[in-house]
Amino acid sequence: MIFIKNSDQIAGMRKAGALLYEVLQTLKEEVRPGISTQDLNARAEELIRRGNATPSFLNYNGFPASLCTSVNDVVVHGVPDEQCVLKEGDIISLDCGLLLDGWQADSALTVPVGKISREAADLIATTEACFFAGAFAARAGNTLGDIGYAVQKLAESKGYGVVRDLSGHGIGRDMHEDPYVYNFGIPGMGFRIRPGMTIAVEPMITMGDWHVDEEEDGTFVRTADGSLAAHYEHTLAIFDGKAPELLTYPGYVWKEMA
Repeated sequence: MIFIKNSDQIAGMRKAGALLYEVLQTLKEEVRPGISTQDLNARAEELIRRGNATPSFLNYNGFPASLCTSVNDVVVHGVPDEQCVLKEGDIISLDCGLLLDGWQADSALTVPVGKISREAADLIATTEACFFAGAFAARAGNTLGDIGYAVQKLAESKGYGVVRDLSGHGIGRDMHEDPYVYNFGIPGMGFRIRPGMTIAVEPMITMGDWHVDEEEDGTFVRTADGSLAAHYEHTLAIFDGKAPELLTYPGYVWKEMA
């Protein structure tokens, strides 16, 4: 079932999204060679609780942390570990969620660790661009296929793989609500987007093939060919007649897309 939110409910999600934005921006600045993924997880939980919110990921389907830390070929669901110490040239995806006053927020970004290769930097930049292409298509009257197509077209035009076994999702009172929001699709196909929908759009893009391997417990989803992967995500609210609001990127102003 897809839940349509009213303006007051979206305002609650906006408040949660603003806090999550602050958390991830702080974590982004703390990524450096020598820090462990467990250090980043502890910092994330501290910041979330300081904001009077609850970490959404902690104990969600058994996940043991407040932050997903996915390094290099790990696409998503990397488990923080004090033995996993970041080194120069790594890339790390930070995926975090929180619950504030009954409303969820979910966001992710991929961050360089020190100086990285040009190829890795291009992957990160393209993944972010794929998000904005998909999110720009998330307008009332369009379809979920339009979102997926926009992501897929841009990524594949640059020779990257688009992970198909994982997707974005609806979000609201629960972290994962209907519908699935895939990163591939056919224009005009799928559920028609309506005002009041709130969704998480989250391209997961690889430098190689799109196939992934997953641990039995659902953690550490890795590229099957060992290639680098990047992840970028925001929570969106859909309004009639205009581009969506990025609830986890407060103050973002849309520029016309080509």
